[in-house]
Amino acid sequence: MATERAGAVTFKGAPLTAIGDTLNVGDAAPDFTLLGNDLSPVTLADSAGKARLISVVPSLDTPVCDQQTRKFYEAIGAMGDGVCALTVSSDLPFAQARWCGAAGVENVTSLSDHRDMSFGDAYGTHVKELRLESRAVFVVDKNGKIVHAEYVKEIADHPNYDAALEALKSAAS
Repeated sequence: MATERAGAVTFKGAPLTAIGDTLNVGDAAPDFTLLGNDLSPVTLADSAGKARLISVVPSLDTPVCDQQTRKFYEAIGAMGDGVCALTVSSDLPFAQARWCGAAGVENVTSLSDHRDMSFGDAYGTHVKELRLESRAVFVVDKNGKIVHAEYVKEIADHPNYDAALEALKSAAS
């Protein structure tokens, strides 16, 4: 049974329960299997050898999630082939593909955890009451170690973009 962390996140101030343990800098990044926009399985190992920014959002169809994904998309484009960005939500792959097409986002891979929330359970971002992901950002280095982990307490708030991007630049060098 996965750990439940009552009050770990809030939505408009109301406390919610996060499922899964909190990950910390230095931890090995748990593997995952998510669905790509074409319904193909995507794992952490698929991007081995790169520094990875994993941006976790409740839904791409909300203003803060849209802004978060665009902000990382714009920054990643200038960092070269040694990095990749993954955006994880529990949106259906079809909705993610529609959003990416409409937004013109190409440097970020959107991945869906809708099937079984296994990513959310492994990374501690599964919001029990909503069956959505909470907002979080992880940076995983080329060796699979977490070098940055931020769990945003209030789901409607933005993460610390600068800290995540600095960690990604360091992990890529």
